[in-house]
Amino acid sequence: MVDKLEKIWLNGALVPWDEAKVHVLTHTLHYGLGVFEGVRCYKRADGKSAVFRLREHVDRLFESAHISDMAITWSRDEVFAACLDTVRANKVDECYLRPLAFIGDGAMGLYGRDNPIYLTIVAWRWGTYLGDEGLQNGIRAKVSSYTRSGINSQMTKAKVVGNYVNSILAKREVVAAGYQEAILLDSQGYVAEASGENIFMVKNGTLFTPPVGGSVLNGITRHTMLTLATELKIPWHERSISRDELYIADEVFFTGTAAEVTPVREIDERKIGAGSRGPLTKRLQDRFFQLVRGPELLHPEWLAFV
Repeated sequence: MVDKLEKIWLNGALVPWDEAKVHVLTHTLHYGLGVFEGVRCYKRADGKSAVFRLREHVDRLFESAHISDMAITWSRDEVFAACLDTVRANKVDECYLRPLAFIGDGAMGLYGRDNPIYLTIVAWRWGTYLGDEGLQNGIRAKVSSYTRSGINSQMTKAKVVGNYVNSILAKREVVAAGYQEAILLDSQGYVAEASGENIFMVKNGTLFTPPVGGSVLNGITRHTMLTLATELKIPWHERSISRDELYIADEVFFTGTAAEVTPVREIDERKIGAGSRGPLTKRLQDRFFQLVRGPELLHPEWLAFV
């Protein structure tokens, strides 16, 4: 359950948590066209709190809206400031932020072009998405029977609300089978991503990840990993990956705002590498948490201090 905080930003105002309501005829509730982001605020070693890569998340929210033919009323700077205001109003030093732009009530039917576009920003306390134990020792994953939506059937570079039905079904399928996360293949049978994360594979000291030109979301944590790998002089390549390549990889890990950097120790009943968090994964994971929590200021341009 989400721990209730004090305030939610809704359409330009911070309102009490229980008063942030919408009508049951809200268009997005019925038809799924809305766009969102997931952002984390971290408490750093010096006691200050900073939202990680907030500017990039706000930019992607607006890009998703543009792809989806939705005009957000507020400017990017106003949404950026509203995210920080939401953290401050709730008096939390760490939280997860969920900006969500959605189509409000008005006309029903699929078109809904003249309905108002609403915007909300919710903050809540959220620990590691796939568990603290998973961060240390890795999780069990399964390739789902559901295929990731293709590039001409969904807008795959937008974080659209309705797109995640595909992920929900895949996640429920594998959890029911005793796993913690689903891996989805694309329409050609290559590895796309997990239900809510990008995927990386390590083989012979080189990092591989599927290219974003296909049905893969261009994750912000994914981009962070590639930047850190370059700085750490870890060679990396974007290329198509088959599911059986994952089985014989030395290491596999997921990245995402919620999951952060989570190792995968087993896929489809097959042990990955040594069956635990691998050394290159740990190296990147340690560097990531140094980046977001300090004490060093590795990439100040990625931190929005509260």
